Amino acid sequence: MSTACSPERNPVALIAGPTASGKSALAVALAQRLEQAGRRAVILNADSAQVYADLAVLSARPTPEEMGCIEHRLFGAWDGASACSAADWAAAAKREIGVLHTEGAVPVLVGGTGLYLRTLLDGIAPIPAIEPEVRTAVRALPVEQAYAALQTEDPERAARLAPADSQRIARALEVVRSTGRPLGEWQGRIEGGIASQIALHPLVLLPPREWLFARCDRRFAQMLEQGALAEVEALLGRALDPALPVMRAIGVPEISALLKGEVSPEQALAAGQLATRQYAKRQYTWFRNQPPREWPRIELQNDSIERHFASLFHF
Repeated sequence: MSTACSPERNPVALIAGPTASGKSALAVALAQRLEQAGRRAVILNADSAQVYADLAVLSARPTPEEMGCIEHRLFGAWDGASACSAADWAAAAKREIGVLHTEGAVPVLVGGTGLYLRTLLDGIAPIPAIEPEVRTAVRALPVEQAYAALQTEDPERAARLAPADSQRIARALEVVRSTGRPLGEWQGRIEGGIASQIALHPLVLLPPREWLFARCDRRFAQMLEQGALAEVEALLGRALDPALPVMRAIGVPEISALLKGEVSPEQALAAGQLATRQYAKRQYTWFRNQPPREWPRIELQNDSIERHFASLFHF
């Protein structure tokens, strides 16, 4: 991921960071400030849970009041029955950004899904769709057998993976079996990123961890009080494939267990809070280490908008 600030390129603001860090409120504040300065701004979702219509509460999707009269797009845009991949989201985001630039507006990306952002900015390997029979056969293999097969069929990739990393092992094995080419070869042909075509204005929120984890705990408790149980009950009523992302989103398995009588309300609350903190910790680590060094990182969401996005106000 890179940062390009050429004045000839159309601007895209980006506010990223872990869940519960205050990204949404800061994005609204930035958009409002831009509109006060005479520049239209539209917020685009870059969170892999907030894309699903079924997860308004559990994804902490902004309410109409929290949107602050700013237009929001790509929130709840996918039905939970359809998985939204990083490539799917990036294609939609590119279309929205193109339309907004044509209209003279500033897109403000906000979210914590690093893979989504990386795919949009840097592109993605053009790997063909995996043959269903190949995927089924590979996913049925015990991880030990899959790793042994990968050592034979793609030894370079196998050497880079831990023998117990079942997800990445299966992905590498299904790619080489379905396409006849190793995953590394496909990844060397990444295409479709927009980083070189825009003037990116990024900001990463990394608040103190103790503050962040306490906020995670409070927010999950509030979700239980604000309709999360009904939301999961409705999902269960649809009898969707348990492997779909919407069914594996933070809070859904924990509340499902509660609704099925497998755990107590206290246990569901503790499990959901733990899962949220663990997710926030993974995001925190990713955003601390993966984005380019020149991307500003700040601790406090009430830091000066004008200072961090000064070039957006010079037009």
